[in-house]
Amino acid sequence: MEFVVNWLAATPGHATPLLLAALGLIINERAGVLNLGAEGMMLCGALAGAAAALATGSPWLGLAAALAGGAALAAVFAVAVVVFRTEQVVTGLIMVALGAGVTGLFGRDITNQTLPALRGLDLGPLGELPVAGPILFRQDAAVYLALALTFALGAWLARSRAGLRLSAVGEDPAAADALGLNVQRLRLGAVIAGGALCGLGGGYLALVSSQVWVEGMTQGRGWIAVGLVIFARWRPGLALAGALLFGAIEAIVPRVQAVGADVPVYLMTMLPYLATLAVLIAAGLRRRRDDEPAALGQPYLRQDRR
Repeated sequence: MEFVVNWLAATPGHATPLLLAALGLIINERAGVLNLGAEGMMLCGALAGAAAALATGSPWLGLAAALAGGAALAAVFAVAVVVFRTEQVVTGLIMVALGAGVTGLFGRDITNQTLPALRGLDLGPLGELPVAGPILFRQDAAVYLALALTFALGAWLARSRAGLRLSAVGEDPAAADALGLNVQRLRLGAVIAGGALCGLGGGYLALVSSQVWVEGMTQGRGWIAVGLVIFARWRPGLALAGALLFGAIEAIVPRVQAVGADVPVYLMTMLPYLATLAVLIAAGLRRRRDDEPAALGQPYLRQDRR
């Protein structure tokens, strides 16, 4: 029982960076922009957060800087694909390489330095409850903020005028343009906002999960977030469920190794990626076109309107 409780208590921390990145990609793709650059944006967020936290001693300022770091790379991506209409898949892959290169170059001086960490909240007697206490009431503030953000984003997309406008741009940009919406501005804002959340996911990895900056520390989590969005059918609530699933898989790997189970190490480290492949196959088998934004990956300018 102690093994299970410790495993489940660690799951939200592993799920949070995946959830934040997936929420950012949902915002991007509900606006019709296919973003495969999440890995690079998470790296930029991780480096910006680590550098700011070291300079100020505040993990909260570090997380704010992580938002800015992800948004900065996303702004480059947004201008390229929205304004200049570059091919979105290729441009996203370039963002991954650019993020890895920039962070590898500028992160050398702070590599392996211990960072000011965001600690778990003290919720008093709630944290002392058997089983539920460690799992639900001993998490850090960012976990609860990510959970609140998930429900807020779901309600915003489904019920608010601004959220419905964003979805309209992703479904039929020409019709949205005819109704007076500024398609280009909405897509630019969506890409930058989504990139900021990807950066925040990277900042969480640096300031909470690892408490240290190392080159390439995201280790493919941006790609897992891409698969998670497809698995979730572009819905924040399902993204939360998927993130918890992947977080549970990540969390169990070091614990199985720690108890000395006779399982190959490399097989255990492959599990999150094998799970990603499995859910993509499952999503492909049950794929319904009405779930996917109709204009996903399609560039648009006003003169294209018929």
